[in-house]
Amino acid sequence: MDKKILVAYFSASGVTEGIAKRLSEALDAEMVKITPQAPYTSKDLDWMDKKSRSSVEMADEKTRPGIKAIPDSAYAYDTIFIGFPIWWYVEPRIVDTFLDKIGTKGKKIVPFATSGGSGIEKAQRHLESLYPEANWIEGKLLGSGTVTSWADEMSKKM
Repeated sequence: MDKKILVAYFSASGVTEGIAKRLSEALDAEMVKITPQAPYTSKDLDWMDKKSRSSVEMADEKTRPGIKAIPDSAYAYDTIFIGFPIWWYVEPRIVDTFLDKIGTKGKKIVPFATSGGSGIEKAQRHLESLYPEANWIEGKLLGSGTVTSWADEMSKKM
């Protein structure tokens, strides 16, 4: 593949990170982890607790959790695969922080997600509504068995 691709991802439990690593290898792409300034604890991730950090963040669409520095090289990519676990049927707000910082205008962006039961469709629509200036490519909910075949399919489209 002659186009340079970035695989950026947020992973709260390690599941999305494993998928991102496999995708990055399959696409021969640079990989960037979206790291929160304050790591999420298991208590923060308790979606049953309306006062948990993740619940509070997801209740306010304007919330942008702080993230650690993004490598300078990440800003230069025109094609970005953005990975995340599905939270409340959409992307975690920390993904929006990343996209706000790198800018999306004119970039080709392909979402991929992991989930225990939700699809990616609502997250895709949500991202497209927040960042209409990007060139969105239909994303996919991925499991370990689907990464390589999807990467092969996507590399033909890039």
